[in-house]
Amino acid sequence: MRRALLWLPLAGFVLLFAVVASGLLKPNDHLVHSQMVGEQLPHFDLPAMVPGMPGVDTALFADGKPRLINVFASWCIPCMAESPQLMELKQEGVEIDAVAVRDTPANIVGFLKRFGNPYTRIGDDRQSAFQLALGSSGVPETYVVDGKGRIVEQHIGDVRAEDVPDLLAALGKARG
Repeated sequence: MRRALLWLPLAGFVLLFAVVASGLLKPNDHLVHSQMVGEQLPHFDLPAMVPGMPGVDTALFADGKPRLINVFASWCIPCMAESPQLMELKQEGVEIDAVAVRDTPANIVGFLKRFGNPYTRIGDDRQSAFQLALGSSGVPETYVVDGKGRIVEQHIGDVRAEDVPDLLAALGKARG
């Protein structure tokens, strides 16, 4: 019996090591994926956030042209980091509409002056009502929307250089 008790700490360590190793080898997915992927955009009509730029509404997404919706905020550091990639997408001819959440016009104007403006339109979602209806859990998130207003893909987090080809391919598929 005493001999078995001597091995108990080693057995506990092996068990703890196995639990930690399994978590490292197969980590959980902690991202919150939108249930709206594959569905029509929820009805919305967001006023303009920036003077001189139009707001965003559902009708824009039924014109037959696929586009991106980028959910962002001026206070969001990953939103700042993705700005060069969004500018690259704009240069590739991608139309990007934006939804500014929990923000103010003055802060958004400052953000655009500092990081560039890849957006065609920016809607004001100060209460995050549209963001939540879209199934977005944070900023930034980017959605590929086909020409009939159906969400075909969700990109969670900032768009990085390696994500640009995937977004362009998803937009190409959304045309088809």
